[in-house]
Amino acid sequence: MKPNIVLVHGAWADGSMWTHVIRELQAQGFYVTAVQNPLTSLDDDVATTRSVLARQQGPTVLVGHSYGGAVITAAATEEDNVAALVYIAALGLAQDESPATLLESYGTLANLVPDENGFILIDRADFAGGFLPDYDPSAVAVMAATQKPTSVHCLTDKIGPPAWKSKPSWFQIAENDAMIPPAALSMMAARMNATTTSIAAPHGSLVSHPREVAQVIMDAANAVSS
Repeated sequence: MKPNIVLVHGAWADGSMWTHVIRELQAQGFYVTAVQNPLTSLDDDVATTRSVLARQQGPTVLVGHSYGGAVITAAATEEDNVAALVYIAALGLAQDESPATLLESYGTLANLVPDENGFILIDRADFAGGFLPDYDPSAVAVMAATQKPTSVHCLTDKIGPPAWKSKPSWFQIAENDAMIPPAALSMMAARMNATTTSIAAPHGSLVSHPREVAQVIMDAANAVSS
């Protein structure tokens, strides 16, 4: 029996970012659910993700993109049905790290536009260059226009014990990532001893390279099944 697949989006995004990957996985017979996180705090997103995991019947592969990696790292620690973790150009944080502390150490928190309510957006002029410089510009312009405001707490909240310490992990490095430096991705993959794949893709590899991303997820699912 195939394991379930639960997909967790990153900041400034929602579950629809996984559309092309979902099609690839469903075509192979997987039961797939995309989480719709509120992006109001890391704790809120972890709680929302856990509520989706609670609805899964049987073993589940939990997948995170970008900031979604921080969410799955925190959410899966006490979830027995999570059989594997998959990080797609994602933040595999260590205990007491936050997204901000890790990214600031690599100098990569520029071009963010805060509002008066504690939420942050990416400057639309920089959205394509950060996420998808190799994709249809009109489609990327829509993503920039519909980006979901993300609370500063999502970036500054620290995590507790990371789930990758106790669960097998897979990691896809985006070699052309302009949001999370490839050096940071490589460091995180190495310290979690993840099964690692590198592809010549930007940060938004789940959109522009869905077949390769789906294959990483299926590799994890097949390993769990066997």
